[in-house]
Amino acid sequence: MKITDAAKHLGIHPDTLRRWANSGKVKVAGYTPGKQRLFDLKDFEKLGVSPTSRPIQIQMPTICYARVSSRDQIQDLRRQVEMLELYCSSQGWKYEVIQDLGSGMNYQKKGLNQLIRNLCNQKIGRLVITHKDRLLRFGSELIFSLCSHVGCEVVIINASEDSSYEEDLTRDVLEIITVFSARLYGSRSHKNKKIVETLKAAADEVCQ
Repeated sequence: MKITDAAKHLGIHPDTLRRWANSGKVKVAGYTPGKQRLFDLKDFEKLGVSPTSRPIQIQMPTICYARVSSRDQIQDLRRQVEMLELYCSSQGWKYEVIQDLGSGMNYQKKGLNQLIRNLCNQKIGRLVITHKDRLLRFGSELIFSLCSHVGCEVVIINASEDSSYEEDLTRDVLEIITVFSARLYGSRSHKNKKIVETLKAAADEVCQ
């Protein structure tokens, strides 16, 4: 079988099969005239993978990731978690939830780092988020690329709810100024809170 057919038949991601072949974990049974690799399904028995096995992606855990920027958004965090749990339950998936509290521009959040480590170690079969920017305000595409590389499915529940260019730009600017004002004045200072409140009011007016 060709690599895509063999991967589909075995219930694994084609990238996983490529890594196995490149590392010598499984042998290549032959080549097509176009130099595409061919595999014999019998060679996978020693790995405990067979056409009757449950797909590896289903066996791998589903991880839900929820994030808000500040403690005054805790109710929003709870709503995210509830939505993730309801969605996964409706799909019949067993899942775990990782929660983060911190800016979408902060790359050192505990939950995000845990997520990245598990992805690199191929310990996640499916990642579920409510919106794309819950991962990071800038750079979420890098996480999605990593997911694709390790064969992790990405599910964005509200992916169809596209915002306008103006709304995206307003939120990005708000996030940037909020982060830098917190660093300059302190996240709990009266001056910082006043700046953030003014920015949020302006952003709400633009997005209406």
